[in-house]
Amino acid sequence: MSTSVTKMQKKISVVVPCYNESEVLHEFNERLFLVLKDLQEYLYEVIYVDDGSSDNTYRILKSFKDNSNCIEIISFSRNFGHQIAISAGIDRSKGDAVVVIDADLQDPPELIKEMTLIWLNGADVVYAVRNSRKGESKFKLLTAKFFYRILQKVADIEIPTDTGDFRLMDRKVVDVLCSMNERDRYIRGMVSWIGFVQKPIFYKRDIRFAGETKYPLKKMINFALDGLISFSTKPLQIATMFGIFVFILSILGILYSLFLRLTTENWVPGWTLMFIAVLFLGGIQLIFMGLIGEYVGRIYGESKKRPLYIKKSE
Repeated sequence: MSTSVTKMQKKISVVVPCYNESEVLHEFNERLFLVLKDLQEYLYEVIYVDDGSSDNTYRILKSFKDNSNCIEIISFSRNFGHQIAISAGIDRSKGDAVVVIDADLQDPPELIKEMTLIWLNGADVVYAVRNSRKGESKFKLLTAKFFYRILQKVADIEIPTDTGDFRLMDRKVVDVLCSMNERDRYIRGMVSWIGFVQKPIFYKRDIRFAGETKYPLKKMINFALDGLISFSTKPLQIATMFGIFVFILSILGILYSLFLRLTTENWVPGWTLMFIAVLFLGGIQLIFMGLIGEYVGRIYGESKKRPLYIKKSE
C-alpha cells in the first residue's frame, strides 16, 4: 500500500488529560514520544490538559514544553473533571486524527501505532476494547461489567462494551464532537452517537504505573448516571409504565374495597372512601408524573442542540 505521500500531509494530535499525575508523567512522556518519533511519516502534537492539579503536575508539564515545540499545555483554574479536560484538548487539537489517552499508563501508548494503521485503512474511529483489566478489584470489575451491560440494553444507540476514552478519531468526527456543547459529557457515548466507520482494537489493560485512581466509587456512580441519562429516555418510559401498572392495581384495589363494603359486614366506617381516594389519586399522580417526565425528556434532548443528522460525504 503506497501511502507515503498522504502520510506526509497528515498530523496526529494526542490529547492527555492529567489530574495529580506527577508520579507517572516522566515515564508516560518518554514512552509516548518514543511511539510518536517512530511514526516518522507524521507530524504530531501533544496537548496536555492539567485539570486543576494540586501536585507538581503543571511544573512537570511546563518542563516538557520548554524542551519540545510539539507540546501544548492547557491549565484549568480548578478541577473541572476528566470529560471536560478531554473536551478542552480536543477543541485545541489541529491534527487530521486525534488520539485521547490517559497519563496513568493503564492504556499503552504503543497501541497508537496500530490505531493509525487501522485509521489509514478506512476507519474513522478506532476505539480500544479491554480484554482484561489488571490490578483492579473484583468489585470494580463486577460493577463495570454490570454498568456496560445495562447501558447496552437501555441506550438509544449502540455503545461498545468494555471501552474507555482511549481512542483515535478522524478530523471529521472531531469536528462534529466539538459542535456538541452539552455540559454533562460522556465522550465515548457521544462518539458512538456520531457514527461513521468505527473499528475496535483489543488490548490488555495494565495496572496503574504510579499514584492512585482518580475515579473513586462516588465519581464512578456519577459518571455512570451521566452515561445512562445522556443517551437514554428509557428511565422516563419505565416511570410511565410503572405509573400505568400502579393505576391498574389501584382500580383492582378499588373494586376489591367496594366488594368488601357491599357484601360483608366487617368494615370500618370511612375506610372504603379513604382507601379508594388514596389508590386512585396515587395511580393518577404516577401516570401524570410519567407523562411529564416524557415531555421533560424531549426538552432535555432539544436543549443539547445536537445536529439532526451528520453527512458521511457531500
